[in-house]
Order: sequence, then C-alpha cells, then structure tokens
Amino acid sequence: MSRVLVDANVLLDVMTDDPQWYAWSAERLDACAARAELSINPIVYAEVSVGFARIEELDDALPADAFTRLALPWEAGFLAAKAFVRYRRAEGSRTSPLPDFYIGAHAAIDGMALLTRDANRYRTYFPTVELICP
Repeated sequence: MSRVLVDANVLLDVMTDDPQWYAWSAERLDACAARAELSINPIVYAEVSVGFARIEELDDALPADAFTRLALPWEAGFLAAKAFVRYRRAEGSRTSPLPDFYIGAHAAIDGMALLTRDANRYRTYFPTVELICP
C-alpha cells in the first residue's frame, strides 16, 4: 500500500471528536500514515469544508504536508457514472453519484486503498478497491 485515499467520514470523526468513531478513525489514520501516503481529493475536501468558516482554517486542518491533494482523474468520472447506473437499477435511492461514487472510482482508477467507515457501497460497486474499514 503506497497511497491511501482518506474518506471524509474518517477525517470528520477525528475533527469533531466523534464519541463513537474517534478512536477507530484516529488509530487507522496513524497506522496508514506510518506506512503510506495519505491523500484526499476535491470531493473529500468539499465534504470536510462544511465545518469551516474560512478556507485557511480548512487548510490548517488538512495540511498539504500530511494529506497529498490529488486531482480527480477523468476516468473516475466515467467509472463513477457506470457504478451509479448500476446502483440506480438496483433501486438505489440517492439521486446524485457524488460523492461516494467518485471517491470509490478515484481509488479504483489510481489503485489506492480507501480508508472509510462506509464500506458497503464501495464493496458492492468497486470490488477491486482495498478497503480499510471496521
């Protein structure tokens, strides 16, 4: 594992000191950081940003030297759309492929592991992605 894409739920657990998930998320972040490069993309950045009033505060919380900022590959958009179509055909209720489908597609296209608490959708629609999950 050389690069790990970190899902927003894990980051938010740590940032908000979530009573149920803080310990698990903090331990996994530390473990992954010890052996791999932690990464985020614009989708994760956007999801985490809702808790911040200023971009400078968000950038302090997600320092570039701790979290590599990756662009979304064009291929991830295509794969996200295909996974979303499968999801909707299986009676999925969400009406937008963002954010989970893009995050899963990004991890799949770039061959990254994904650190997340929400493994079910990723397992179903991105079976090749290595998941680090409870």
